[in-house]
Amino acid sequence: MRVYVALIALSLIWGLSFVFISILSEPAGVWGTVFIRCTAGALLLLPLLWFKRKDIIKPVPWKALLVVGVVNAGLPWGLIALSQTQIDSSLAAVLNAFTPIFTGLMGLLFFGSVLLKQQWIGIATGFIGILIIMKFDISLLFGESFVGIGTMILATICYGFSSHYARKHLKEAGIIFVTTCTLVVGAVFGGLMMLFTNTNQLHTLILNINSEIIFAIIGLGFFGSGIAHLLFFYLMKKRSPEFATSVTYLIPISAIFWGYFLLKEPISIQMIIGLLVILCGVYLTTRPKLTFRK
Repeated sequence: MRVYVALIALSLIWGLSFVFISILSEPAGVWGTVFIRCTAGALLLLPLLWFKRKDIIKPVPWKALLVVGVVNAGLPWGLIALSQTQIDSSLAAVLNAFTPIFTGLMGLLFFGSVLLKQQWIGIATGFIGILIIMKFDISLLFGESFVGIGTMILATICYGFSSHYARKHLKEAGIIFVTTCTLVVGAVFGGLMMLFTNTNQLHTLILNINSEIIFAIIGLGFFGSGIAHLLFFYLMKKRSPEFATSVTYLIPISAIFWGYFLLKEPISIQMIIGLLVILCGVYLTTRPKLTFRK
């Protein structure tokens, strides 16, 4: 029973994260949002890491931690924030459901995975879902929606690559250690990108801070980045990676719910149909186990 409560809680937190990103991305900027999100999450987990410091593996795999920190947090979270300056949080969450599909493709391209026929059908089905959302109008990819849709898809590609990379290079590292280091690296990456793009963004945020922004910082940083990661790894430990990643099916539904009630974002028929088609593709892609070349 507890694992199902944790699964639903995780979907609600990560679905709500898309709303928090929409709130923060304007006053904090794209990379300011990443910096705040990662910093808040790291501050929550650092005390836990201190108590678990004996579990830190030696030598510390710094290179792998840097790669995962950038590709699993800093870069994709910046791309998502950029995406949500162009499209609704609900649509961003629907596109986020592509993560398992691109996980399969990244495994095929870079990590020696072999995709089965059913998985190829799932990948094709997922892309049909995108076409349905765009009303089969490919020109949208070259218009105003190009940045919003394109950056969101790039974020899911980052997630797909980093999941394989972390499994390969950080398998023996502790959960809290990897998660905390990922957030610290993501904070540094977001801070550096902010310095190169807009150094006054955080100053502007501080001058215009209000209760809504504070709530978004707490929700996105402490809950969306810190507690959510612990819930995810709890599900992996108690059940399985397959059970934990099934949250992918629930996040878009949660995000559409939050976006409609909190941001008054419209829900279109083609979005619902496209989501269902994408989730069918995700199911076909993730259902069989991958085999690996020897």
